[in-house]
Amino acid sequence: MTQMFWHVRNCSLFQRLTEPQWNRLERCARVRKFPKRTSVYLPDDLADTAYLLAEGRVQICSTTNEGKQCILALIEPGELFGELAIVDSSAREERAETVQNSTVVLLPGDHLRQLMEESPGLALGVTKLIGLRRKRVERRLRSLLFRSNRERLTQLLLDLTDQYGNATTEGVEMGIKLSHQDLASIIGATRETVTTVLGEMQSEGLLRIQRQKLILLDLPRLAATSTQPFPIDKHSSAETTAEANVRSRSTIARPVNAAPP
Repeated sequence: MTQMFWHVRNCSLFQRLTEPQWNRLERCARVRKFPKRTSVYLPDDLADTAYLLAEGRVQICSTTNEGKQCILALIEPGELFGELAIVDSSAREERAETVQNSTVVLLPGDHLRQLMEESPGLALGVTKLIGLRRKRVERRLRSLLFRSNRERLTQLLLDLTDQYGNATTEGVEMGIKLSHQDLASIIGATRETVTTVLGEMQSEGLLRIQRQKLILLDLPRLAATSTQPFPIDKHSSAETTAEANVRSRSTIARPVNAAPP
Protein backbone atom coordinates (compact mmCIF):
# COMPACT_ATOMS: atom_id res chain seq x y z
CA MET A 1 0.00 0.00 0.00
CA THR A 2 1.41 3.42 -0.94
CA GLN A 3 1.69 6.16 1.67
CA MET A 4 -0.70 8.23 -0.42
CA PHE A 5 -3.43 5.61 -0.32
CA TRP A 6 -2.93 5.02 3.40
CA HIS A 7 -4.61 8.39 3.96
CA VAL A 8 -7.61 7.28 1.91
CA ARG A 9 -7.78 3.98 3.79
CA ASN A 10 -8.06 5.97 7.03
CA CYS A 11 -11.08 7.89 5.77
CA SER A 12 -14.09 6.44 7.61
CA LEU A 13 -16.24 7.50 4.67
CA PHE A 14 -14.49 4.95 2.44
CA GLN A 15 -14.16 2.14 4.96
CA ARG A 16 -17.48 0.78 3.71
CA LEU A 17 -15.88 -0.30 0.44
CA THR A 18 -15.00 -3.87 -0.46
CA GLU A 19 -11.44 -4.87 -1.32
CA PRO A 20 -12.08 -4.87 -5.11
CA GLN A 21 -13.61 -1.39 -4.79
CA TRP A 22 -10.58 -0.27 -2.79
CA ASN A 23 -8.29 -1.50 -5.55
CA ARG A 24 -10.26 0.38 -8.20
CA LEU A 25 -10.17 3.57 -6.15
CA GLU A 26 -6.42 3.23 -5.64
CA ARG A 27 -5.80 2.82 -9.35
CA CYS A 28 -7.65 6.02 -10.27
CA ALA A 29 -6.42 8.19 -7.36
CA ARG A 30 -3.61 10.66 -8.01
CA VAL A 31 -1.36 12.68 -5.72
CA ARG A 32 -0.15 16.25 -6.20
CA LYS A 33 2.08 18.52 -4.16
CA PHE A 34 1.16 22.21 -3.93
CA PRO A 35 3.50 24.96 -2.72
CA LYS A 36 2.32 27.40 -0.07
CA ARG A 37 -0.30 29.93 -1.24
CA THR A 38 -1.20 27.92 -4.35
CA SER A 39 -4.75 27.37 -5.58
CA VAL A 40 -5.92 23.77 -5.59
CA TYR A 41 -9.02 24.84 -7.50
CA LEU A 42 -10.63 28.14 -8.47
CA PRO A 43 -14.18 29.48 -8.86
CA ASP A 44 -15.73 28.37 -12.15
CA ASP A 45 -13.42 25.33 -12.34
CA LEU A 46 -15.30 22.17 -13.25
CA ALA A 47 -16.09 20.25 -10.06
CA ASP A 48 -15.05 16.85 -11.34
CA THR A 49 -12.70 15.87 -8.49
CA ALA A 50 -12.89 15.49 -4.71
CA TYR A 51 -9.75 16.01 -2.64
CA LEU A 52 -8.25 14.47 0.45
CA LEU A 53 -5.53 16.45 2.25
CA ALA A 54 -2.57 14.23 3.13
CA GLU A 55 -0.13 16.87 4.41
CA GLY A 56 -0.20 20.62 5.06
CA ARG A 57 -3.22 22.88 5.45
CA VAL A 58 -5.82 24.24 3.00
CA GLN A 59 -8.35 27.01 3.38
CA ILE A 60 -11.63 27.25 1.47
CA CYS A 61 -12.31 30.87 0.48
CA SER A 62 -14.88 32.98 -1.28
CA THR A 63 -14.17 36.43 -2.74
CA THR A 64 -16.73 39.14 -3.48
CA ASN A 65 -16.75 41.30 -6.60
CA GLU A 66 -15.23 44.05 -4.45
CA GLY A 67 -12.29 41.81 -3.58
CA LYS A 68 -13.28 41.04 0.02
CA GLN A 69 -12.29 37.53 1.07
CA CYS A 70 -14.15 35.21 3.41
CA ILE A 71 -12.54 32.05 4.79
CA LEU A 72 -15.21 29.37 4.83
CA ALA A 73 -13.22 26.44 6.23
CA LEU A 74 -9.78 25.33 7.37
CA ILE A 75 -8.87 21.85 6.12
CA GLU A 76 -6.43 19.71 8.10
CA PRO A 77 -4.60 16.50 7.08
CA GLY A 78 -7.00 13.58 6.82
CA GLU A 79 -9.99 15.67 5.71
CA LEU A 80 -12.02 15.56 2.52
CA PHE A 81 -12.85 18.79 0.67
CA GLY A 82 -14.40 19.73 -2.65
CA GLU A 83 -16.85 16.91 -1.90
CA LEU A 84 -19.71 18.39 -3.94
CA ALA A 85 -17.92 17.01 -7.00
CA ILE A 86 -19.16 13.59 -5.89
CA VAL A 87 -22.80 14.52 -6.51
CA ASP A 88 -22.63 17.60 -8.73
CA SER A 89 -20.05 18.21 -11.45
CA SER A 90 -21.07 21.82 -12.14
CA ALA A 91 -18.70 24.78 -11.77
CA ARG A 92 -17.21 25.52 -8.36
CA GLU A 93 -18.16 28.68 -6.48
CA GLU A 94 -15.25 28.91 -4.02
CA ARG A 95 -11.46 28.70 -4.04
CA ALA A 96 -9.25 26.17 -2.25
CA GLU A 97 -5.81 27.55 -1.42
CA THR A 98 -2.88 26.00 0.43
CA VAL A 99 -1.76 27.74 3.61
CA GLN A 100 1.38 25.59 3.80
CA ASN A 101 3.23 23.32 1.41
CA SER A 102 0.64 20.58 0.98
CA THR A 103 0.12 17.12 -0.47
CA VAL A 104 -3.34 16.36 -1.83
CA VAL A 105 -4.91 13.12 -3.05
CA LEU A 106 -7.21 13.64 -6.05
CA LEU A 107 -10.25 11.36 -6.29
CA PRO A 108 -12.20 11.51 -9.60
CA GLY A 109 -15.83 12.45 -9.06
CA ASP A 110 -17.23 10.11 -11.72
CA HIS A 111 -15.52 7.13 -10.12
CA LEU A 112 -16.77 8.10 -6.67
CA ARG A 113 -20.32 8.42 -8.03
CA GLN A 114 -20.05 4.91 -9.44
CA LEU A 115 -18.91 3.62 -6.06
CA MET A 116 -21.87 5.37 -4.43
CA GLU A 117 -24.24 3.51 -6.74
CA GLU A 118 -22.62 0.24 -5.70
CA SER A 119 -22.36 1.03 -1.98
CA PRO A 120 -25.48 2.33 -0.15
CA GLY A 121 -23.33 2.91 2.94
CA LEU A 122 -21.00 5.22 1.04
CA ALA A 123 -23.93 7.05 -0.53
CA LEU A 124 -25.51 7.61 2.90
CA GLY A 125 -22.20 8.78 4.35
CA VAL A 126 -21.66 11.32 1.57
CA THR A 127 -25.22 12.61 1.95
CA LYS A 128 -24.76 13.09 5.70
CA LEU A 129 -21.41 14.81 5.20
CA ILE A 130 -22.84 17.32 2.73
CA GLY A 131 -25.93 17.88 4.88
CA LEU A 132 -23.87 18.48 8.00
CA ARG A 133 -21.64 21.01 6.28
CA ARG A 134 -24.64 22.83 4.84
CA LYS A 135 -26.18 22.98 8.30
CA ARG A 136 -23.03 24.58 9.67
CA VAL A 137 -23.06 27.16 6.89
CA GLU A 138 -26.62 28.07 7.89
CA ARG A 139 -25.58 28.37 11.54
CA ARG A 140 -22.68 30.56 10.54
CA LEU A 141 -25.02 32.83 8.58
CA ARG A 142 -27.24 33.24 11.64
CA SER A 143 -24.15 34.11 13.67
CA LEU A 144 -23.14 36.79 11.18
CA LEU A 145 -26.63 38.28 11.29
CA PHE A 146 -27.34 38.24 15.01
CA ARG A 147 -24.05 38.35 16.94
CA SER A 148 -21.59 41.15 17.55
CA ASN A 149 -18.04 41.18 16.19
CA ARG A 150 -16.68 40.54 19.67
CA GLU A 151 -18.98 37.57 20.26
CA ARG A 152 -18.02 36.05 16.92
CA LEU A 153 -14.31 36.57 17.54
CA THR A 154 -14.55 35.16 21.06
CA GLN A 155 -16.24 31.98 19.91
CA LEU A 156 -13.77 31.63 17.06
CA LEU A 157 -10.84 31.79 19.51
CA LEU A 158 -12.50 29.15 21.69
CA ASP A 159 -13.06 26.88 18.69
CA LEU A 160 -9.48 27.30 17.51
CA THR A 161 -8.22 26.60 21.02
CA ASP A 162 -10.22 23.38 21.12
CA GLN A 163 -8.57 22.29 17.87
CA TYR A 164 -5.08 23.78 18.10
CA GLY A 165 -4.58 24.83 21.74
CA ASN A 166 -1.42 23.84 23.66
CA ALA A 167 -1.45 24.12 27.46
CA THR A 168 1.42 26.14 28.96
CA THR A 169 2.22 27.52 32.40
CA GLU A 170 0.79 30.88 31.28
CA GLY A 171 -2.40 29.65 29.69
CA VAL A 172 -3.37 28.04 26.40
CA GLU A 173 -1.18 28.93 23.44
CA MET A 174 -2.74 28.87 19.98
CA GLY A 175 -0.93 26.29 17.86
CA ILE A 176 -2.01 27.84 14.58
CA LYS A 177 -0.80 31.14 13.20
CA LEU A 178 -3.56 33.30 11.78
CA SER A 179 -3.13 36.96 10.95
CA HIS A 180 -5.64 39.59 12.06
CA GLN A 181 -6.81 39.63 8.45
CA ASP A 182 -7.33 35.85 8.50
CA LEU A 183 -9.41 36.12 11.67
CA ALA A 184 -11.42 38.94 10.12
CA SER A 185 -12.02 36.90 6.97
CA ILE A 186 -13.41 34.05 9.04
CA ILE A 187 -15.85 36.06 11.17
CA GLY A 188 -16.93 38.54 8.50
CA ALA A 189 -15.31 41.65 10.01
CA THR A 190 -12.54 44.08 9.09
CA ARG A 191 -8.91 43.71 10.11
CA GLU A 192 -9.14 46.96 12.04
CA THR A 193 -12.09 45.65 14.05
CA VAL A 194 -10.27 42.43 14.94
CA THR A 195 -7.18 44.39 16.01
CA THR A 196 -9.31 46.65 18.23
CA VAL A 197 -11.20 43.77 19.86
CA LEU A 198 -8.01 41.78 20.50
CA GLY A 199 -6.51 44.89 22.08
CA GLU A 200 -9.51 45.20 24.38
CA MET A 201 -9.26 41.55 25.38
CA GLN A 202 -5.57 41.96 26.10
CA SER A 203 -6.27 44.99 28.30
CA GLU A 204 -8.86 42.95 30.20
CA GLY A 205 -6.35 40.19 30.90
CA LEU A 206 -8.13 37.60 28.75
CA LEU A 207 -5.28 36.98 26.35
CA ARG A 208 -1.80 38.11 25.41
CA ILE A 209 -0.32 38.71 21.97
CA GLN A 210 3.42 38.13 21.97
CA ARG A 211 5.76 37.72 18.99
CA GLN A 212 3.01 36.51 16.67
CA LYS A 213 1.79 34.13 19.37
CA LEU A 214 -1.67 34.27 20.89
CA ILE A 215 -2.02 32.99 24.45
CA LEU A 216 -5.45 32.73 26.08
CA LEU A 217 -4.94 33.53 29.77
CA ASP A 218 -8.42 32.99 31.18
CA LEU A 219 -10.50 30.49 29.21
CA PRO A 220 -13.43 30.29 31.69
CA ARG A 221 -13.88 34.06 31.70
CA LEU A 222 -13.49 34.19 27.93
CA ALA A 223 -16.04 31.39 27.46
CA ALA A 224 -18.48 33.21 29.74
CA THR A 225 -18.67 36.04 27.20
CA SER A 226 -19.69 33.68 24.40
CA THR A 227 -23.16 32.21 23.88
CA GLN A 228 -23.88 30.05 20.83
CA PRO A 229 -21.15 28.16 18.93
CA PHE A 230 -19.59 29.66 15.83
CA PRO A 231 -18.14 26.67 13.96
CA ILE A 232 -15.54 26.81 11.23
CA ASP A 233 -16.73 23.89 9.19
CA LYS A 234 -16.11 20.78 11.30
CA HIS A 235 -13.98 22.37 14.05
CA SER A 236 -16.68 23.53 16.43
CA SER A 237 -15.97 22.84 20.10
CA ALA A 238 -19.69 22.91 20.89
CA GLU A 239 -21.22 20.60 18.30
CA THR A 240 -24.16 18.51 19.39
CA THR A 241 -23.97 14.81 20.11
CA ALA A 242 -25.98 14.09 16.99
CA GLU A 243 -23.57 16.08 14.86
CA ALA A 244 -20.60 14.35 16.47
CA ASN A 245 -22.12 10.97 15.66
CA VAL A 246 -22.68 11.99 12.05
CA ARG A 247 -19.11 13.25 11.83
CA SER A 248 -17.67 10.02 13.21
CA ARG A 249 -19.56 8.00 10.61
CA SER A 250 -19.25 10.26 7.58
CA THR A 251 -16.11 12.36 7.71
CA ILE A 252 -12.42 11.70 7.66
CA ALA A 253 -10.79 9.79 10.46
CA ARG A 254 -8.22 11.96 12.19
CA PRO A 255 -4.61 10.96 11.47
CA VAL A 256 -2.98 8.86 14.17
CA ASN A 257 0.56 9.23 15.44
CA ALA A 258 1.66 6.00 13.84
CA ALA A 259 3.27 6.38 10.46
CA PRO A 260 1.57 4.82 7.45
CA PRO A 261 2.79 1.36 6.54
